[in-house]
Amino acid sequence: MTKRTTPDNARLDRVVAEARQQRELREKGYREKALKLFPWICGRCGREFSGVRLRELTVHHKDHNHDNNPADGSNWELLCLYCHDNEHSREMDEAVRDRKDGEQAVATHNPFADLKEMLKKKSG
Repeated sequence: MTKRTTPDNARLDRVVAEARQQRELREKGYREKALKLFPWICGRCGREFSGVRLRELTVHHKDHNHDNNPADGSNWELLCLYCHDNEHSREMDEAVRDRKDGEQAVATHNPFADLKEMLKKKSG
């Protein structure tokens, strides 16, 4: 099955590509600055990085705003991939734990909700 490109899809594809390119440029800029400002050590686990492994060291925004990039690096910390993932997972867990009774859960989509009916239709 080939994907048809309509004018709307082509425009949307361009917008998404431009947004990704801008994000990559922005990330490259603050990453380079952070690597100049801070020692190449994960701020959580203390592992040191150099050479090829330096790519495993990421910039974490303390306030989670990727547009807040002060020149002094006060909103950044260098974290390894594992600690960075752990940091964001912990935030998601806290958001779920902090919700009040009766509030809707974070994830609401159930991909298997109609599975039984779909299987009946397929086999029938």
